[in-house]
Amino acid sequence: MPPKRIALFPGSFDPFTKGHEDIVLRGRLLFDEVVIGIGQNSQKQRYVSIEQMTDCINKTFAAYDNVRVETFKGLTAVFAETIGANYLLRGLRNTTDFEYENSIAQINRNVNKNLDTVFLITAPELAYISSSVVRDIHKYGKSVSEYLPYEL
Repeated sequence: MPPKRIALFPGSFDPFTKGHEDIVLRGRLLFDEVVIGIGQNSQKQRYVSIEQMTDCINKTFAAYDNVRVETFKGLTAVFAETIGANYLLRGLRNTTDFEYENSIAQINRNVNKNLDTVFLITAPELAYISSSVVRDIHKYGKSVSEYLPYEL
């Protein structure tokens, strides 16, 4: 039996958007399991707590037995190794994302030789959504329901 194909979809997900959901839903068809890894950075102040975000994401994917959520601290490539993931799943909205993600993919591969990064192009109707913009909209009291797969 071939080894299980586990993909780690890492990010701060502050918040987790419909664009992120799109990548996970498509990724779960390509891999045996997708682990949504919420990275913890003690240097950054989160807008949505890790606990609340974990709960929201878990509820979003409750119907899918091959999607789970984990939190982690430290290097993504090292965390991938600890959970048995040989793939990083990343979404690309534009060429700016590609430039950034390409360099990160190369560093991750250097840290963990067994780790390949797989890029999925975000669905065009969702490509304009970014977590930072959603945070700003929400912070100033406007509805963000059209950008998120859950209620914030």
